[in-house]
Amino acid sequence: MDERFVVEVISRSPFPQTTIYMALHQDYSEDFVSYETPPVEEKCGTIAVTKLLKGNKGHYGCLEHPQITFNVGYFPHSVMQQGRTHRISSWDVQSMRYSGKRICDVVDGKRDIEDVFYLRPIGHYHDRFGKKYEYTEAMRQDELERCLDAAKHYKQNIDYGMAEEHARSLIPFDFRQHFVVSFNMRSLMHFLTIRGKKDAQLEIQQLCELMLPHFQDWAPEIYAWFMENQWLKGALAP
Repeated sequence: MDERFVVEVISRSPFPQTTIYMALHQDYSEDFVSYETPPVEEKCGTIAVTKLLKGNKGHYGCLEHPQITFNVGYFPHSVMQQGRTHRISSWDVQSMRYSGKRICDVVDGKRDIEDVFYLRPIGHYHDRFGKKYEYTEAMRQDELERCLDAAKHYKQNIDYGMAEEHARSLIPFDFRQHFVVSFNMRSLMHFLTIRGKKDAQLEIQQLCELMLPHFQDWAPEIYAWFMENQWLKGALAP
């Protein structure tokens, strides 16, 4: 896990399992279900699991009401690209049209090159088809030099007066990028399931792993069901 990766919670629905409980009971109640005396959050979570999820019931609609928003930092650009393709969450991403000063700071010695560009650690890897290869220290050092050269070229263009949106065209693909992303509980479970499994890109797996403790703290009973029944199993929340 890259030491720079960070995932924080900006905001989240209070009492998410109570919200789900209210939704499922309002669905089939003859009379208006008042919010004044719902069961405690823990019991609401147990009821939600039993009535909506357990036994592969698959009633996920009520899980769309609670929302959570994450503040994510220092992940490679490719993670953001993969995450946004699913169209199940809302993203606001640090723009390279307005925020290229950090690249110039690398050239000026004000920032470490790995604060701005992401490279995997040395080690043994395999591609999606199982082909194995070794990523050596020498290969990594060579790529760090290429990142520095690209940063110098970027700064040269900026100093010349080129717009950031033009100068960015030749920077390495996996510059680090920060973003804010929001999910409802249903879409969060879906995202964690498809991007947490072992054949997903390594870095987006790690994003999911850093989201998990926040999910557990937010909705512990539903989290426990998810970990037992969906995490790393490939089954998707519809």
